[in-house]
Amino acid sequence: MYTEKVMEFFANPKNVGELTDPDGVGTVGNPVCGDIMRITIKVVDGVITDVRFKTFGCGAAIATSSMVTEMVKGKTVEEAMQVTNRNVAEALGGLPPNKLHCSNLAADAVHLAIKNYQERLSGKDSQEERQEVKCDHLA
Repeated sequence: MYTEKVMEFFANPKNVGELTDPDGVGTVGNPVCGDIMRITIKVVDGVITDVRFKTFGCGAAIATSSMVTEMVKGKTVEEAMQVTNRNVAEALGGLPPNKLHCSNLAADAVHLAIKNYQERLSGKDSQEERQEVKCDHLA
């Protein structure tokens, strides 16, 4: 059902937790499946130098959260915004069709954290970015 890579990132997730004093925070949830992901990022000179996740969900949700953090760490915010739902699923060697929504949540949480960072950088009094996601397709 799951690839070896999905099982590895589920059993040994990377970047678990939450950054203290993050530069950006994004939380997404899917009310249908109940998965919730929270991504916190630290940005220095436009580069994501650290990223952490907290996820409430299935093994695929944990694996995609872990994978997306690995994919964006060390990238510029512009590069990280280019990471798509499909990229996350492909990096894990694919996901079962009924679990593709998890990759949507992971990429969307990163995008929201970056949006939150950009709003803070521009001087807006920004609250944490939150979004409910309908996850029935890959972008």
